[in-house]
Amino acid sequence: MTNKYSNYFCGEDGYCNNYDEAQIVVVPVPYDGTSTWQKGADRGPASLIEASGTLEMYDIETGAEVYKRGIFTAPAVTEDSSPEAMALAVEKEIGRYLDEGRFPVLLGGEHSVSIGAIHAFAKRYDDLTILQFDAHADMRPEYEGSAYNHACVMARAQEVAQVLQVGIRSMCIEDKENSDLSRVFFRYQMHGNSGWLKEMLSKLTGKVYVTIDLDCFDPSVIPGTGTPEPDGMTYREVLDVIKAVNQQCEIVGLDVVELLPLANNKVSEFAAAKLVYQILSQRFQ
Repeated sequence: MTNKYSNYFCGEDGYCNNYDEAQIVVVPVPYDGTSTWQKGADRGPASLIEASGTLEMYDIETGAEVYKRGIFTAPAVTEDSSPEAMALAVEKEIGRYLDEGRFPVLLGGEHSVSIGAIHAFAKRYDDLTILQFDAHADMRPEYEGSAYNHACVMARAQEVAQVLQVGIRSMCIEDKENSDLSRVFFRYQMHGNSGWLKEMLSKLTGKVYVTIDLDCFDPSVIPGTGTPEPDGMTYREVLDVIKAVNQQCEIVGLDVVELLPLANNKVSEFAAAKLVYQILSQRFQ
């Protein structure tokens, strides 16, 4: 029998059932309409939320108990007639939470769900940077007949905001031709280069939206993703970048996408849930 708290981020110990008291809104988007290799990212949000129920609510590094800020889990966005319709549905939902003064956390689903959220933020912030953690550039102008494919998410993002890309280690020639390479921090360039972070921070604006495709991590850290790539970032590397960004800028929103739950292995969903909680702990400490 499923515990009712498995439907809420932070589970029994930390869920907020009163929307009026919540500063943070978790928005599940179980969509997997354009992924092109392994399917299953539509199961990611529910799996991550269920795993979050096993988290400790005290964060050692910040000394924070961020759940006390009120973390409300919204109903899932389920429009699936087309990736374009999904983007519009997400944009509408995220825009509503922003207009009410909430901090939205979008949980995918595949990466195309981020397009709508990015549009919502870009319409409300003039000085916005989209900070992408990813193995893939996702800069194709169009893929498989759609400009809203998961391989095109950052191409759509750079049309409405500044983009910085971190951890990239896979791209096609169309990605390269459509990218500003001065704003791409390739994984191979990060190795043994302590100066890359300072350079990246210098390119940020005042407001930052963070989008995390879980394949930015090495598969040894998070194996449960649809398009794993070797030579990825460690958990600590990603968290330290977030910490540095938070000290310099205002993080205004977050998404975590491309979780593909594996049978008999809960490492990926727990790591993803803890990542969300620790980023919120940094943001609201």
